[in-house]
Amino acid sequence: MNWKIKTFNELSNVELYTILNERTAVFVVEQNCPYLEVDGKDIESYHLFAEKEGEIVVYARLLPAGISYTQASIGRVLVKKDYRGQGHAQDLLNKAIAFIHDELKEPAIKIQAQSHLEKFYASFGFKSISSEYLEDDIPHIDMLLTFS
Repeated sequence: MNWKIKTFNELSNVELYTILNERTAVFVVEQNCPYLEVDGKDIESYHLFAEKEGEIVVYARLLPAGISYTQASIGRVLVKKDYRGQGHAQDLLNKAIAFIHDELKEPAIKIQAQSHLEKFYASFGFKSISSEYLEDDIPHIDMLLTFS
């Protein structure tokens, strides 16, 4: 797979269109959750994704501190349906965490995780910092990863 990390302004029109299409397919259509997917945070974010044969297979939006939380954040994490269960999500999270820690020099990452993925994120060192709550009728939990 061909991994890329780009700022909003570095994305080509086709890359941006494909990213927004995949995010809408997963978070709006697949999860049956009507909400405004384009939320104004993309412009200040980094976009980490991998392509295979011109198709975006995995994606995550990396938000510097001060955009969603006082800490940096990872959001809009997705693996295209045909590629799930093959370890791509682990690769994506490892790359996202390394970029935020090594390149952005952030001391912590806060995420809003779907509750059924709590153990997955905990395997990277994230700790639960909230009770479960509903976000768009989907159970979520806030989690935090701090670097020593």
